[in-house]
Amino acid sequence: MPLPTPFYLIDETALDRNLALVDRLRAASGAKCLLALKCFATWSTFEQIAPHLDGTTSSSLNEVKLGREKFGGETHAYSVAWSDGEIDEAIANADKIIFNSISQFERYGAKAAHIPVGLRVNPGVSHSHFDLADPARPYSRLGEWDIERIEAVIDRVSGFMLHCNCENDSLEAFAALLDQFEAKLGHLLERLDWVSLGGGIHFTKPGYPIAALAARLRAFAERFGVQVYLEPGDTLVTDTTTLEVSVLDVVDNGKAIAIVDSAVEAHMLDLLIYRQSAAVAPDAGTHSYVIAGKSCLAGDVFGEFSFPEPLTIGSRISLLNAAGYTMVKKNWFNGVAMPAIAIRRRNGAVDLVREFGYADYVASLS
Repeated sequence: MPLPTPFYLIDETALDRNLALVDRLRAASGAKCLLALKCFATWSTFEQIAPHLDGTTSSSLNEVKLGREKFGGETHAYSVAWSDGEIDEAIANADKIIFNSISQFERYGAKAAHIPVGLRVNPGVSHSHFDLADPARPYSRLGEWDIERIEAVIDRVSGFMLHCNCENDSLEAFAALLDQFEAKLGHLLERLDWVSLGGGIHFTKPGYPIAALAARLRAFAERFGVQVYLEPGDTLVTDTTTLEVSVLDVVDNGKAIAIVDSAVEAHMLDLLIYRQSAAVAPDAGTHSYVIAGKSCLAGDVFGEFSFPEPLTIGSRISLLNAAGYTMVKKNWFNGVAMPAIAIRRRNGAVDLVREFGYADYVASLS
């Protein structure tokens, strides 16, 4: 009997395809890869993912602890700003800690003297399609910009984080950024032990030249004598997960609108933030519908799609690419039922791994 909707459905076979590309890149480049938990933290998949990566990277104390407890390998602790109340626990759970600013480094660096300490550096260049996600936007708070200030502490840090990419699927664009890093920061890079180039490199895109990427990364590492880290998140889980929903009602207000048992703001929030449409497959046919959520938000719309057959109450729809920056952002807006989490195993069986109910909703409030 099919699972009741809504639920996120993670496909192990699709995840295997992306992990095989991670294996190729690590082997050919010498780079280490860390799962970016800010993007995807569904720990029921970690048993499958962990053998193909070197550890995790975080943006908060909770993510540091999750990486340590559920994933293993190296645990890199980064936060835009650590507080007095969390720094000791963050250090205790970290193999490396990265400070976003020199002021944070000066405040807490001595506490972390027994582990490698890094500094986030903002080289002032980036690749992003969205100003909202551009770390080099004007007046960005993400990383240190001033070369003289960085030079003053270089002998007390062992590595840099240079996170400057967002959905970058162009090797040429990425290589051009590395060229600029080398020109601007080369005299500092050669004094380090490791460099994290962050995430946002979409190397699992079909046809991406992984061998050429690996060669460029290896050349960078050898030139400066550093261990390179990458922090894949979205590229690791792209095209592995769907949000399974059902039609609750069909109305016509100038266009046919199918209302489903989900909500964009609650279950695919990034679509709303970046004003994007969801995707369905094959999105072809003679029957067009606006697919809308059941929340009270007027703009709760997943998108407009075509279907080969008319939609009726009970029709099932699979909304694609529902893993990266999606499951980590789900929320209880309007009290809409939280999607369950299920995994399609390699043999085709679908296992329900987590359900959410009224008690979870109540526990999220006070």
